[in-house]
Amino acid sequence: MGNKLGRSSTKIPVITEQLHISKQVVETGRVRVSKKVIKEEVNKDIPVLKEEVIVERKEINQYIDGAVPGIRMVGDTTIIPVVKEVVVKRLLLVEELHVTKRTSEQLVPVHETLIREEVTVNRKESKDTPASVVR
Repeated sequence: MGNKLGRSSTKIPVITEQLHISKQVVETGRVRVSKKVIKEEVNKDIPVLKEEVIVERKEINQYIDGAVPGIRMVGDTTIIPVVKEVVVKRLLLVEELHVTKRTSEQLVPVHETLIREEVTVNRKESKDTPASVVR
């Protein structure tokens, strides 16, 4: 053919493969979620603080000169002086009120209903699930 050396040439076809990829949605199973409400009765003793005020009257009946004594604290007791004027214009300390506050703690029973929820998840495999589907 047109070869200088007198040889004939042969054409060799070159084949190229191409890959076409497609995808589709396949149902592999279903999930069912359910919940239930559980009521639970609770009985519990809880600490409750209680304050009590004690008022004691202490007779003094002493005349005082000068200013009226002020309210004062001795420990956890508040002392409030009570005075009255008498005809001679002297102050007579009639009594003192001693006010003491005490705090105590006691257990008080509480009855209450508590509610909580539990959730269950069940998976159901589809009959048409291909074996090659990775989970």
